[in-house]
Amino acid sequence: MTDSRKKAAAHFAAFVTILIWGTTFISTKVLLVEFTPLEILVFRFILGYFVLWAVYPRFFKTGRIREELLFAGAGLCGVTMYFLLENIALVHTLASNVGIIVSLAPFITAVLAHFLLREEPLHLQFFIGFIVAILGIVLITLNGSYILKLNPLGDVLAILACLFRWAYSILMRHISKLGYPAVGSTRRVFF
Repeated sequence: MTDSRKKAAAHFAAFVTILIWGTTFISTKVLLVEFTPLEILVFRFILGYFVLWAVYPRFFKTGRIREELLFAGAGLCGVTMYFLLENIALVHTLASNVGIIVSLAPFITAVLAHFLLREEPLHLQFFIGFIVAILGIVLITLNGSYILKLNPLGDVLAILACLFRWAYSILMRHISKLGYPAVGSTRRVFF
């Protein structure tokens, strides 16, 4: 595959991911009419695992307890706590609130990685890009209708979900340095 085809495939994959991720808040809010947050988490987990298994059907063992703990920690933070807190937050606040708050996760990850891990330099372009992205998210989410309805419990749960997403991102960064296939590693986080 040529570099331009790889780049196009990567952009297409990113676009599909954005579409899927963008629909999860509304679809979860609809599912909460009939299911509990935990049931939705289990359904999402099973669906995600089988999709990843179909893409990468091979199984691998890490062989070292430290690596197993990294995978288990990533599973706890990213698969379990992040989505569970997000689902529970949707019970207590508007989907638009959760969507806007959770969209802060990449920003929180970058800032905490900068200060706690001393890995990522933060430049003015990062902050400008973040502000433009958040303004776009707010404009699209609110769609011209501004409803200020804060629910401290739901909003705090969404913020906690962002912190678990940060922990997941940091653990996955360490996992990616182990040399395992990316899709296989992501599936391994599930089990």
